[in-house]
This record gives sequence, structure tokens and C-alpha cells, in this order.
Amino acid sequence: MLPRLRQALQTFGPSRDIAVALGIVAIIAMLILPIPGWLLDFGLALSITASVLILMTALFIDKPLQLSSFPTILLITTMLRLGLNLASTRLILGHGHEGPQAAGGVIGAFGTFLMGGQTVIGLTIFLILVVINFVVITKGAGRIAEVAARFSLDAMPGKQMAIDADLNAGLIDEGQARERRTELEAESGFYGAMDGASKFVKGDAVAALVITGINIVVGLIVGVIFHGVPLADAFKTYTVLTAGDGLVSQIPALIVSTAAGLLVSKGGMSGKTGTTLIDQLGSDPKAFGVVAVLLGGLAVIPGLPFVPFAALGGLTGWLAWSMHRRRLAQAAQAQLAEAASGGLQREEPIQETLAIDAMRIELGYALLPIINHSVTEPRLDDQVRALRRQMAIDYGFVLPSVRITDNMALKPNEYVVYIKETEAARGELRIDKLLAINSGQVPAGLAGEMTHEPVFNLPALWIDRSLRDEAALRGMTVVESGTIITTHLTELVKDAIADLLSYAETQKLLTEVHRDCEKLYNELVPTKISISAIQRIFQLLLAEGVSIRDVPSILEGIAEAVAVTQNVTHMAEHVRTRLARQISAQQTRNGAIPIVTLAPRWDEAFGESIVGQGDDRHLAMAPSRLQEFITSVRDTFDRLASEGEIPCLLTTASLRPFVRSIIERVRPATTVLSQDEIHARARIRSLGMVN
Repeated sequence: MLPRLRQALQTFGPSRDIAVALGIVAIIAMLILPIPGWLLDFGLALSITASVLILMTALFIDKPLQLSSFPTILLITTMLRLGLNLASTRLILGHGHEGPQAAGGVIGAFGTFLMGGQTVIGLTIFLILVVINFVVITKGAGRIAEVAARFSLDAMPGKQMAIDADLNAGLIDEGQARERRTELEAESGFYGAMDGASKFVKGDAVAALVITGINIVVGLIVGVIFHGVPLADAFKTYTVLTAGDGLVSQIPALIVSTAAGLLVSKGGMSGKTGTTLIDQLGSDPKAFGVVAVLLGGLAVIPGLPFVPFAALGGLTGWLAWSMHRRRLAQAAQAQLAEAASGGLQREEPIQETLAIDAMRIELGYALLPIINHSVTEPRLDDQVRALRRQMAIDYGFVLPSVRITDNMALKPNEYVVYIKETEAARGELRIDKLLAINSGQVPAGLAGEMTHEPVFNLPALWIDRSLRDEAALRGMTVVESGTIITTHLTELVKDAIADLLSYAETQKLLTEVHRDCEKLYNELVPTKISISAIQRIFQLLLAEGVSIRDVPSILEGIAEAVAVTQNVTHMAEHVRTRLARQISAQQTRNGAIPIVTLAPRWDEAFGESIVGQGDDRHLAMAPSRLQEFITSVRDTFDRLASEGEIPCLLTTASLRPFVRSIIERVRPATTVLSQDEIHARARIRSLGMVN
């Protein structure tokens, strides 16, 4: 039976939105169309069931946001009660002369059995419930929601900055930061909506009072004048029905209002309400001991009943004693567990220490203001975040988070940059000054402290902030401390960007970011090539400054090359030809690509020095010839650099990998292109030849 019921509910699941829509239409229909007594009984039972379900849900949830739809639920339940009130009013006024069961069995039971037929008692209880619901619970819950919404809005900028700081420090990733921001927005919207939703209950209470008065007055008129019922009988019948109707509507309203109060009053309390209350109220046995003593004193006071105070005093005393013994037992057990597992506990910090940061910046204590609120320059974490975004645009993948920490072992003004736990660079800054950089010699006449900027080792001056404009007029580049660190980090990342592309990031790029090439990916991986091989191809491209943002074209190139070779280097070379437009555009300067070609003798020398066949080909050139080639390249490019030119070295596609393997050891910044990587529409400008 249960599996069938579960299957039926799962089948109904996709149509839940339709069911809710039909339910709201039914509520609106009750406001217009008359309904029979048996259907009214079903609606009143549904109202009571829904209110109890809402209360239990509010008790058992851990956080208020788990029931973020409560304002909408409150509106729907209020409309349901009003619709039932209007339907019951039709029955009371139209059939009240027939007796207490004229408006259905539920209202009749509340009016006769629960009140004993005493209308004064029923009306009094009804009015008390309205006062409790409207004046006490709803007003208090609305005030709590109002204050919580105000405080939540005021605290939102600080919480968002805390999320950004944790993200930049590497404590959380992008997905966790996005989730926390979403939760923060939902929390603010929830308390604001709860503040407005409390007005529904206020209107419900006012409507209940008006409906009660109408039922009594109009009912007497209809019963006496139109149906000829004696005044005494009419008064008794209509007041019993009216009081029963009021009670059966206000009890669910009181339950739902209590649930609303529980939700908004949870505040910072986490966990289920019952468990949390018991844990917090029963956390200290001393409190129960004091209560036991007080109740014992009240029990012996003449005139007060002895049994209730003595019974409660004995119960609280026993609770205090048992809680004290439990605490002692737990403390002893914890000591034994700590002694037994001391070795394991000592190893936990070692496990945490083994975790490495892909990138980390350590600051001396004098540099800490650049990661806090500074009135003189942008925050370092904001600049690092902008750097990660720009590098993602330039190179096609998101860099790992940069952790920014302090290190008291450093000099006060010193910073150190680590790449995968290896020191990559360090420098010293003056946070209260500006660094004025000149590509040539620092001009005389500008007051400051002589130094060299830590990134490119150019001559520079530490100057007062008031001299910013004067230094700019002298043609110097003026930068702040945070910009120096960010620039330094940028250059280091460019050098190590291939190593920063992890297997996990490669898989994310292929399966999550570039979903438009899912079909091609499924054809390649894992039958023809592994993700590790694709990662290596990406790294070969990044190592030469080629962006991997165009993943579809790269996968198309891999699909073409994998049918011919399994050599990763050869596949990367083929992919470069597919990216000819991108590579040509990247190397274009002033409308053309500046190039330097190899003399024919070097083409012949490299061609003769390549031995092996297929994927086993390698360069076997004599060391003396290699040194001669390196000297020629260095002389040619140094001469062109003195003329302000930064050309690319152009060679044939078959020789490019071997030429690049030599050039990257002596001039890693020099770009080596093959003829196949020059796009057909690209213009070239020849600047010379390596003789």
C-alpha cells in the first residue's frame, strides 16, 4: 500500500503548481458561490490540519530560511479562513433557523459541545483569542520581523565584504561565495516579507470581529422577521452558531500566528526549536538547583498548596542532580578519549599543514592596512579579485583563489608571493608613500628615497603623496603599494600560468563552462584522448601565452590531430594552426605582425639535425652550433629592441617546436610562430633575418 501511495505522490509531483493554482481558485470560488454544509466541514478540517502542519514545520526546521515561503503561506491560509467564514455566514443566515447543525457539524460541535451551549462563554473565548492573536503574538512577531529586516539591511554591506574577504583569502570558492550571497539576500527579503505579512493577520482579526457582529445582528433579523422564530430561540441559535464559527476560524489563525512568531524569533538560533530550547535551558544544573530551592520554600509557606510546589521542586532538584552527574561522566569520558587518541589528534594539524595554496601573498604587519578599509588607496583584495577576472578573460580559465595572510616573521614593510608553496618573489613597500617609476634615470630635483621597483627592477623614488602631480608632470609613473603587489603577482602568474591550470579546472572547463561542445567532448573523452592529455595541451598553449578561451576550436583541432598522432606536442602544434586568427591578432602591432625570419642556412641546419621518425623525432644539433644560433638570435633581437621593436621569430611548422625549445631557455618572452599560424588576412612586417 505504501509503495503505491508513494508512487502516486511522485506521479502527482510535476503537477503541484497546477494543484496550488486550483486550490487558490477554489478559495476564490468560496467567496462567490454557496457551498453545502458537508463541504464546509471538509474545508474547516483542512484549515485546522494546515495550521497544525505549519506549526510543526516551524518547530522542526533548523533555520527560518528553510520556510522562506511562509509569507505566501500566511496569505493563502488567511484567504482560506476568510472564504470559509463567508461560506459559513451564508449557511448561518440562510439556514440558522433550522437549528445548531445548520452550518455543518464542525461549527455545531464547537458551538454546543466545546462551549456547553453557553453563548456568553463562547463569545468571550472568541474575543480573548482575537486579542491574544492580534495584540500579543502578531504584533510582537511583526515588530521582531521589522527590526530583523532593518538590521539585516544595515549589516548586508559588511557581510558581503566578509564574503569577499573569505573568497580572496581562499577560505571559500566561487560557488560557496555565490551561495552565501544568495542566502544573505534571501534572509533580508524574508524578514521584510514577514514584516508585511503580519498585516494579513491583523486584517483577519478585524474581519472576524465584523463577521461575528453581522452574523448575530443580521441572523436575529432574518430568524425573527423572515422565519418567525421566537426571539429567545433565535438569539440562542444564532449566537451559538456565530460563536462556534468564530472559534473554529480563530483557533487555526492563532496556531499559524504562533508559527510565525516562532519563525521570526529564532534569530541567530540554529537547529530545531525544541532541541535548541531544551539544550540551552538545560545546559546548567545550577539553574535547576536554584529553582528547586525556591519551589521548596514556596511549598512550606502557609496558605499555598503544598503538593504542586513540592512535586515541581522535587522534579527540578532531581534534574539538577542528574545533569550534574552526567556532566562529570562526560568530562571523565572526554579525558579518557583524549588520552587514548592523543597521537591521532596531534596528527590533525599536520594534515592541515600539508594542504598547499596555489597562490599566497604574505604581508608584514606594517602592510596590513592595504587589506582593510583604507582611505588612501583601493583594497588589495579588491585589486586581486579584479586581476583574477581579467586573467580569466585573457587566458580562458579562472585562476585559483589568492590567499592573503600576515606573517610576523617578515620585515614590517616586506611582502612575499608564493606559487604552490614556493617563494616566487618578495619586495618592500612604503604604505604611507607613493612609488614614482622612470624607465630611464630618476630626474633630479624631486625629493624622495632612491630605490628600485620590485617587479622590473627599474629606478624609482618613494615620494610623499602630495608630490603625485609633480611626479606625473615629470613623466614618471606613480603607483600605490597595492598596485605594486598586484602588478608583481600578474607577472608571476603569467610566468607560471601553465602550472596553475589543474586537472579539476580542466575538467570543469570541458564539462561545465563550455557545454556547447558537449557532443564533441563525449566523442573524444575517454575513447580517443584523456582529460590529462587535454590538460597538457592546454598547458603547452598557455606556456606560450596563447589563450584557451576558444575551447570549441581547440577540441576541433584535437579531434583532427588525434586521428594521426598520439603525441601531445604534435597535437598542440596542430591546434595552434586552428587558432591562427587568434594568435595573429594577439601579435599584431600597428596593423601588422613584426617578424624576423631564419636565414636559409639555419633552416638547413635544423632540418639536418632532426633525427628519428614520426613521434620519435628530436633535435640532435652540436652544442657549438646551438651556441652560435643563440648568439645570432640574441644579437638580432637586442638590436631591434634598441630600435623599439619587439618582433616574433618566424619559422616553418616542422621546425617551430625545436626552435621554440631553444629560444625559451635564453629569451622566454620571445614569441616563435610558424608560417601556418599566420592568418591569411594578417599583414606582416619583416624586420630582418637571423643570419
